[in-house]
Amino acid sequence: MEDIPQPSSEPYASGDRVRVYVSSDDPDSQHHDLTVEIIDVLRDDLNSETGRDLDAYYYSVRDIETEEILPVQFRHHDLIPES
Repeated sequence: MEDIPQPSSEPYASGDRVRVYVSSDDPDSQHHDLTVEIIDVLRDDLNSETGRDLDAYYYSVRDIETEEILPVQFRHHDLIPES
């Protein structure tokens, strides 16, 4: 059985380095396995619908290699700690 990487149990902070972990059928799958830096931590009320506190968090990120700010934001569950 394959180990599936898990997101952090705490919200990420600006400056954290993480990897994008999305499925191949995700519209943003071209970013899968990309190492990025959190540049902005955003919140909404999605957690009130799901009952999971971390679902309220989503992030603006920058590609570590190119320093390009990606044109898409990622939900907490789409990012895993960089090991």
